[in-house]
Amino acid sequence: MTIYNFSAGPAVLPKKVLEKAQAEFLNYNHSGMSVMELSHRSKEFDDIIQDAEALLRELMQIPDNYKVLFLQGGASTQFSMLPLNLAKGKKAYYVVAGSWGKKAYTEAVKLSQTIDFEPVLLATSEDSNFDHIPAIPEDGIDPEAAYVHVTTNNTIEGTSLYDLPDTKGVPIVADMSSNILAVNYNVSDFGMIYAGAQKNIGPAGVTIVIIREDLLNNEPALSSMLDYRIQADNHSLYNTPPTFGIYMAKLVFEHVKELGGVAQMEKVNRQKSGLLYDFIDQSDFYSSPVKQATDRSVANIPFVTPNTDLDKAFNQAADEAGFKNIKGHRSVGGMRASLYNAFPIEGVEALLAFMKDFEEEHQ
Repeated sequence: MTIYNFSAGPAVLPKKVLEKAQAEFLNYNHSGMSVMELSHRSKEFDDIIQDAEALLRELMQIPDNYKVLFLQGGASTQFSMLPLNLAKGKKAYYVVAGSWGKKAYTEAVKLSQTIDFEPVLLATSEDSNFDHIPAIPEDGIDPEAAYVHVTTNNTIEGTSLYDLPDTKGVPIVADMSSNILAVNYNVSDFGMIYAGAQKNIGPAGVTIVIIREDLLNNEPALSSMLDYRIQADNHSLYNTPPTFGIYMAKLVFEHVKELGGVAQMEKVNRQKSGLLYDFIDQSDFYSSPVKQATDRSVANIPFVTPNTDLDKAFNQAADEAGFKNIKGHRSVGGMRASLYNAFPIEGVEALLAFMKDFEEEHQ
C-alpha cells in the first residue's frame, strides 16, 4: 500500500533528499564521520552552513543587506525574540488571521507587562473563526512603530496573505513557516522573515531568520541566546547549532534549485492545490471553510463533509487506505490536506479518487 503523508508538520520530505542523506549518513564527504558527529567548528560543517546560506540566498533572492540566521527554538521562540530585539519603547502592530498569529500577539501582550513596548491589534478575523484574511487598515499606523507582524500562511485554517499592506515604511515582519519556498515572495518587501523548518525546509529543529541589517538591535537583548545581533555576529554559531537539521536544509535547498527554484515550486503548488479546490467546489458533499477563494492557501487545504460523524468516518477510512495525517487540527476538526513542496501530485490524484468513492458511498 502506498503511503501519502498529509501532515502539517513535521512534514513529508523529498525522497531524493532522504536517499542522499541515507547514503552519506555514516561517512559524510569522506570524513569517516556522520554529519551528526561533526564538530560545528569543523571545516566540513562550516562548508555545510555556508553552502546552505548561499543556496537560500539564491533561491529567495535575498539582498546583501539581510542577514540569514539558522536558530533553534522553533518559530514560537521568535514570538518573544522579535519584540525583545526590535520593539523596546515602540508600538508593534499585529495582524491576527489565524491561531499562530494569535499566539504571536498573545506572547507580545505577555512580554509588554515587563518590557517597555506597546503591542497593538491592527486587524483580526477571530470573530468568524479565522475563515478569511481580515482587511488591514493602512491609515493610522504610527510611522515610528517597530514593525507590523503578519503570518503569510495560516496552517490550521487554510488561508494565506498574498498581497502585503502598504505600511508606509514601517517594516513588515512575517511568520512564513508554512509557505516559505512555496510562494514566491519578494524578500525586500519585508524587514524580517522567520520560519520553522519542518514544513518545506527540513526536519524540526531549525528556525530560519532573514533580517535586514538596519533592524539588528543596538542594545543587548534580555539573553544572549535571544539576541539577533549576537547570533548574526557569530554566524549562527554562538552555541552548538542543530547541525543535522542545517545539513538536511542544505540538501532540500539543492533539490529545490534543481527543480527550478521557488517560482517553479509555486507553479506546481498551485496546480496541486487547484486540483483539490476544483473538486471541492464542484461537490455537494465536501466544502471548504475558507470564506473567500482569493485567501485560499496552496499549502494547507481544510475541508469538511456534511457533518462531524462523516468527518470521523472519512478520517478513519482515509488512514486505513494510506492517507496519513489528514485529520484536521484538533481546534477546528474536519480534514486538512497539507500539500507542501515535497508532496507529490500523484498523492493529490489518489486522494481525489478516494474522496469520490467516499462521497458515492455516503451521499
